[in-house]
Amino acid sequence: MFKLEPRPELSRFWGVASPLLALAITVLLGTLLFVALGKDPVKGLQVFFWEPLSSGYRIGELLVKATPLLLIALGLAVCFRSNVWNIGAEGQFVIGAVVAGGVALLAGKDTSRLIVIAVLLAGVAGGMAWAALTALLRDRFNANEILVSLMLVYVATLVLNYLVFGPWKDPAGYNFPQTRTFAAVTQIPKLATGSRVNIGVFVALAGVVALWIFLFRTRAGFAQQVGGLAPAAARYAGFSSRKALWVALLVSGGAAGLAGALEVAGPIGQLTPYVPAGYGFAAIIVAFVGRLHPVGMIFSAILMSMFYIGGELAQSRLGLPKSLTGVFQGLLLFTLLACDTLIAYRFRFQRALPSGA
Repeated sequence: MFKLEPRPELSRFWGVASPLLALAITVLLGTLLFVALGKDPVKGLQVFFWEPLSSGYRIGELLVKATPLLLIALGLAVCFRSNVWNIGAEGQFVIGAVVAGGVALLAGKDTSRLIVIAVLLAGVAGGMAWAALTALLRDRFNANEILVSLMLVYVATLVLNYLVFGPWKDPAGYNFPQTRTFAAVTQIPKLATGSRVNIGVFVALAGVVALWIFLFRTRAGFAQQVGGLAPAAARYAGFSSRKALWVALLVSGGAAGLAGALEVAGPIGQLTPYVPAGYGFAAIIVAFVGRLHPVGMIFSAILMSMFYIGGELAQSRLGLPKSLTGVFQGLLLFTLLACDTLIAYRFRFQRALPSGA
């Protein structure tokens, strides 16, 4: 028989290998799922893990979806390392998109190309302002940031719907709930003709470098992590828990708002009720699969974007519901949580004693 026993110290090996084992188990469970649905498991896995990489265009689409996931996950990593549980990045993403869209709608024929900078900064400001509501309620009234940030997601969605169904609705849009298409001058520059990939990829990679420097090369980043790992030690060292709370939420909200601005001023090109794409929730999985490390989250963001594209292809080619994307995301998260047990515990074989011994 086997039993779990605590390790004398955390396993560094399983800290790295646990996400890989979780992915392998997810693939195995996915295979069984395709069999249960009466589909060829080989074709099913091919749709999820090969087709998104099979052409230059599809790789471009992979990067389009990975960019917001990575940006949001970078901000969430600051929160989670600081023991601040921001679950509402989806709402900050939506409000960032709304504020950025409002600036983009102001563009006219004589507007300078520099308005792109204003659009992106507006997205950052919108996301930070929405996250600041959670920080304020946690700081002043000790409200639970998990519940507050999550509930604000639905408020953000209602704000978006009010605008696209009401004052910002395109009068020439055949009564569809959407704004007019943003002027070309506000569009995020693309990297290649015929592709939707834009400079957001480089913005996300710059965010990776910035977060690595902040976490591992600055005193402020060290203070954030100490506050998350050992609050008593942080107080003894003179680090402010209030400052850590505000920094974590403002950085996270700004990153999510920037992702929203890049999304609406890039691939979408207007505000619609479909701006909330679940990126804010999926980025939580990206952050933990990437071990809250800037480099690790690059690979987990690509993996998660493969699930998005795979779900779309499974819908069109295999006749499966698009919600299969969420199934794979959930499987990956739960298997990761299970495999993470091996970091602090190990299986020990114990020979069963004879009856009556």
